[in-house]
Amino acid sequence: MIASGAGHTLQIVKRNVKRNFRIPQLLIFSSIQPIIFLLLFNFVFGGVVGPESGGKYINFLLPGILAQTALFGAIQTGVGLAEDLNKGVIDRLRSLPIARYAVLAGRTLADSVRNIVVITLMCLVGFALGFRFEEGVASFLAAAGLVVLFAYAFSWISATVGLILRDSETVQVAGFLWVFPLVFASSVFVPVETMPGWLQVFARNQPVTEVVNAVRYLMHGTGSGAAVWHTLLWVGGLLAVFAPLGVWRYRKIQ
Repeated sequence: MIASGAGHTLQIVKRNVKRNFRIPQLLIFSSIQPIIFLLLFNFVFGGVVGPESGGKYINFLLPGILAQTALFGAIQTGVGLAEDLNKGVIDRLRSLPIARYAVLAGRTLADSVRNIVVITLMCLVGFALGFRFEEGVASFLAAAGLVVLFAYAFSWISATVGLILRDSETVQVAGFLWVFPLVFASSVFVPVETMPGWLQVFARNQPVTEVVNAVRYLMHGTGSGAAVWHTLLWVGGLLAVFAPLGVWRYRKIQ
């Protein structure tokens, strides 16, 4: 049963990966937005925030932009599921003798593949802007993998939202409503210490700050390695809650 479910998931992954690469506009525009963020924040705020961050701003900024890119990419999971619902794709999949969880697992894994492509491009742009890692190739790859895993957990949140709201435009708007506070009230763009005291309480104790701090630790050795374990705990907790919730909601679709 488990083996057949894994096979079903793999087929859904193949379907969605092929779909993503057959729509080059999706990959192009998924990449352009984070590149614009990287360029704008690096050149507009680098002169001011660079000294505050303790060094070259691109080294501080890129880990944050990678986390932001992963979260924005996760929103597309819910948007895509809502579109499949409205086009009848989900109805056709539900009529097939496949594991119920395979549709959602396949979709979230396929979106992780797209995230890998976008994150790789972002790193190349970062290197062109002067980004350098200091902890070795293995640690750098571990940091990139942690971002992808983090995005995978948030894809399940987005999938659940998509199945509840069932309208792609509404899902996209709702996605930015919960993602924006997490991204901008975090250590993505500026050190948490520069924020007002009341905002620091939230910024220090939310998952985006943890993953950004973990990536900076793995790439540059700054901060504490505890951020890596905190991130893994966040990932495990989010998956434990939203993976079953998403599958339950999928089963309830009429």
